[in-house]
Amino acid sequence: MAGISGIFWGVMAGPDRHWRVLFVAGLLAGGFVIHTVVGTPIPEQSDAPLPLVALSGLLVGFGTRIGGGCTSGHGVCGIGRQSLRSIVATLTFMAAGVLTVFVIRHIVGGAL
Repeated sequence: MAGISGIFWGVMAGPDRHWRVLFVAGLLAGGFVIHTVVGTPIPEQSDAPLPLVALSGLLVGFGTRIGGGCTSGHGVCGIGRQSLRSIVATLTFMAAGVLTVFVIRHIVGGAL
């Protein structure tokens, strides 16, 4: 599986850490190179409060452990393998994202 959460978890807990460390380092280096070449953050810097961003990250990490993988693992690899579990997980991710945006923009009253 090529899901990022599984690869990242393996950096901390896996027996085959070497390639995983290089993979994660490549992701970070790629972002740094793009930022340096373009000169602006991609995506643009958020105005969201740091505690909200931190809580969001923790919830995503917690969700990937409960869901047995992240959006890239389920959405790309799992659907490609025609895994029913991954198809259901991806539909759940998408529905939760749509619902979250709707609530933030139309009920809470603005983009965070």
